[in-house]
This record gives sequence, C-alpha cells and structure tokens, in this order.
Amino acid sequence: MQGEITIRPEEENKLLEKLKERKDAEAARMLRFLGMPDLSRTAGSPIYELVQRIRGAKDFEDFAIVEVPEIVPADQSFDLFDFPADHPARSKSDTYYVDEENILRTHTTVSWYYYLTSDYAKKKIEANEDLGVLTYGKVYRKDEIDRNHMNVFHQIDGYYLIPKDKGVIVIEDLKKVLADIAQTVFGKDVEYRFNEDTFPYTHPSTEMEVRIGGKWIEILGSGVVKGSVLEKLGVDSKNYTGWAFGFGLERLAIVGMELPDIRLLWSEDERVKKQLKLGNKYEEVSKYPPVVRDISFIVDKSFVPNNYFDLIRDIGGDMIEEVELLDHYDNDAKFGADKTSYTYRILYRSMDRTLTADEVGPIHAKIEEETRKQFGGEIR
Repeated sequence: MQGEITIRPEEENKLLEKLKERKDAEAARMLRFLGMPDLSRTAGSPIYELVQRIRGAKDFEDFAIVEVPEIVPADQSFDLFDFPADHPARSKSDTYYVDEENILRTHTTVSWYYYLTSDYAKKKIEANEDLGVLTYGKVYRKDEIDRNHMNVFHQIDGYYLIPKDKGVIVIEDLKKVLADIAQTVFGKDVEYRFNEDTFPYTHPSTEMEVRIGGKWIEILGSGVVKGSVLEKLGVDSKNYTGWAFGFGLERLAIVGMELPDIRLLWSEDERVKKQLKLGNKYEEVSKYPPVVRDISFIVDKSFVPNNYFDLIRDIGGDMIEEVELLDHYDNDAKFGADKTSYTYRILYRSMDRTLTADEVGPIHAKIEEETRKQFGGEIR
C-alpha cells in the first residue's frame, strides 16, 4: 500500500513571502511559474495519466509517494548529488535563483534530501528496512523556446534502497524495473534498449531508449546510487545499496501522442483536451498561420540569451511558438569592444485562432521596449 508524505518546511513559505514583496520582473516571473497548475496532479491531463500508470506498476506498489518543496536550497540540489562546481545547472543563466542561496527546484531528485533526512526514513533505516520512493511534480529551468521546450515542466523520480544483507543492487536489477515502466507506458510490445551514460549521482549509469515511429528516442536516465551520495544524506553506504531513475514526463507524453507542440499539454481548448489521451495520436485541430517578426539589437556582451527568452515568454505568453537565432556577431570598430549584435526571429502562432498583424504588432513593440529597458539593447 502506497503512503503519501508531504514535506513542506516553513522556510519555503518565508521565501515565497519575500518573493511576493519584490517588484522586479524576475520575481513576478517566478511567482507566475509557481502558480501554474501541477499537471502531474491534475486529473484529465496526460501527464497525470502517465503518473498514475507508473504508480500502478507492480514494482512500485509499496513505494512511498513523497511531495517536497518547489523552492529549495541550491546546495541541497547540487552539492548533495555530486554536481561539479562548474556544472551549467548551477549558473543563473540556467537556474532561477530566488535569492543567493535558494532556487526553484531544477529536478525532483532533491526529494532524496527531504525524505532520507526525515523521521519517516530514519525510523526505517534504524529498523534495517527497505526504502522505496516515487516523487513527481513541476520543475523549473531556463531554456530555449521551441515546440519541444518550456521552462516549466514535470519530472518523476524513483529510488529504491535495500540493506546489503538482503542483497546488492546491480544495474541489471534496475534494467528490469525500467523495462516494466516502458511496457506500462507504451504497451507490452514496445521496443527498448539501454546505453551507457554518466550522471553525477549514479554509477554505473544507463539511459533508456524506446523505438517510436521507427526512431530511437531517449526517455530516461538512471543508475546505481553512488555511495558518496548516500553518505551525504546520512545513509550508511556500507549497509545500503540502491538504484535510481528520473525523467521528464512531457517527453513521454509528446512521444506517445505524437504531439507537434509542447504548449498543447497546457491548452484549455476542448477540441485539444479531448484528444490528449495516452495512446491516442493527436490530429491537428487547425494549423493556424504564423506571424513572423525579427528583432535586431546591440547589447553588452554580458547578455544571457536564456534570460531574454524569459522576457519574450513574459510578454508573448503562449502566442510564442519559437525563437530562432538568425545572427550573432561582434564588430569592435562598429559597436565597441564590450558590445555585440543579435538578431532573433520570433514566430507567433496561436493554438486556437488566427493571429493578425494588428494583434501581434503591440506585443512585438513591447518586446522591443523591454529589450531596451531591461537589457540596455539598442534596437537596429
């Protein structure tokens, strides 16, 4: 029988209140992301359906379901899991920092800290019992804009630890569990394969691919938990051994339904929502034409594209289908040694209606205005 455990320290509420007191664009952006629905807990969403299928698998029938904070300390997210000091995930160009020490969680793996240091887990460890956990929900990463990426998405993590007097976990034990997940999600006849991989907190590690529409598509990463990670979390690696996996749920949904655009998963259009069922191939409601606008500007070389994509999302919302870099170059004689030039193409397209040039014009003008205001950009 699965038990459900919610761990929400008071510290998260304090950080949230401080975020609400701020008046800057980044704070407003993070509050908006935190306020978006968790589709893994929204009945009717294919993301929810995926979670329910995985939860229902026999391998996980005795696992605890753990829900943890969305605002978490950076060191718990990175240091505890052996992320190197120069790992890109630590940078402010990839991760949303609430303050210098706390971030919007970049992965649900941070639940290891909250669960394994909790009284629930400590009692099980003292009794030399197995520990099995599934955790899932929204995660946040700065990213490019295209049909397959959003900066708010959903992950699921699973991990299983056992005392060594009951056995020693090896990679083959994990592969059997992963094969069951693939068959649970994609059907008994799904083709799958494993490739060696490298992750900060597991060794050996493996990635899993499934064959969909004649193509091999990576769906998850996994491995045997490193002893160094267990020790940091207060678990004796001389006594415990285990496996872990984690993956993005949107990827499985997009692959399984052949969705052309990740934004469809958030659609409120009933013509779209009724089609969002696992195993159902999505058919376009209507392919509304795009409106294309380019923007060119000169800006300091400290400019961070991922932060700029956030600005475009803030203003254009779900009308923004894709942002493509057309040109980027330096010209010290023309711009100065500390300046550089960018040209982006913004593709505006609504999921449910035809956009007009008159409708897009003010939005694009606002993007130009904020490019000047927030980034000191000189529009060309």
